[in-house]
Amino acid sequence: MKPSQFAKGFQARPDITSSEKRTALDRLNAIDGLVQEKSQTRSTLNQPSPPEVTTPGVDAAAEIPIENESAEYRAWRVEHGYRPGQVIELPLKAIKPSPFNPRHFYLKSSIAELAVNLAKQGQQQAIHVIPDYGNPGNYFVSDGGRRVRALKEANKETVKAIVIDLPIGIESYKLGYDLNVQRDSQTVFDNAVVWRRFLDESHFQSQKELAEHLGLDESTVAVALSIAKLPEVVMQEMVARTDRFGSNMAYQVGRYHTARGTDATLRLINRILSDDLSTRQVADIVKGRANTQESPKPAGRQRYAQRLEIKLDGASVGDLKSYGDDRLELRLKGLSKERRDDILRQIEQILQAK
Repeated sequence: MKPSQFAKGFQARPDITSSEKRTALDRLNAIDGLVQEKSQTRSTLNQPSPPEVTTPGVDAAAEIPIENESAEYRAWRVEHGYRPGQVIELPLKAIKPSPFNPRHFYLKSSIAELAVNLAKQGQQQAIHVIPDYGNPGNYFVSDGGRRVRALKEANKETVKAIVIDLPIGIESYKLGYDLNVQRDSQTVFDNAVVWRRFLDESHFQSQKELAEHLGLDESTVAVALSIAKLPEVVMQEMVARTDRFGSNMAYQVGRYHTARGTDATLRLINRILSDDLSTRQVADIVKGRANTQESPKPAGRQRYAQRLEIKLDGASVGDLKSYGDDRLELRLKGLSKERRDDILRQIEQILQAK
């Protein structure tokens, strides 16, 4: 079945039952629970506990029917001798994005950082894929798009994957959306682009219908759709700093863009970051209550001009801020005594260098 045919079933149903409302997340957690249980069993036997990676083949157990599985998935399982929850190696070239991926934006810096980690440590967590039944040998990513991109950047040829039983459509989208929300990796900018596309492609007839199907307030969808009017170059600038640009701030930036255009909006974004403007201050600028050239800084408090987040081993440990032309402020936390002392020695050497 082609992706476009799957998409035809992506219509909201007002008579959906309470059991159908349960997210596919329950099913995915059950699969991951089986994999985790196997790892724990190996640990009790003092054996290594990475995911068991196999190549599908003839397996009598795979022919045993599974309750509530789709006919397409069962046929695929039997053909490949696959057991649900089994971790297998698949060629990266056979993996492709899902047309219902909840993510749209992937930061290059984040992908590059993960690629370095994967090159050193290998893939520790399997991705989840859905067979493309219309194109045998190909798979849609259900969860793990960032890992796939990083593996490609690390010049890997295969990926560890668990094949799950989901249709490409609302169920696979909702699964990915729920997972991303749990991880805090789903942004209002992803929602803006994807939800706008859902409406443009008539998967939903109105923002009200979309909101009802996702179990969200209509106002939440309305704000995201207003942000979707922004050019992608503007959204990209805010995606890089989602700690500063939540839905309310992005909404105000969208209003400013409507009145002033792209170039002025990009300058406003830079000023929001450099002057640490609040959402209310930006709203005042949008309404014309504050001059866009003024600096609404609290009296007696100097704002930093630039801020660099510092990461060690992939984890944020602090930041480096610059003030004016002659002041730097370094703040680090969570360091071991040895690493702290080593950093102090390096800073001292830099300052003493001629």
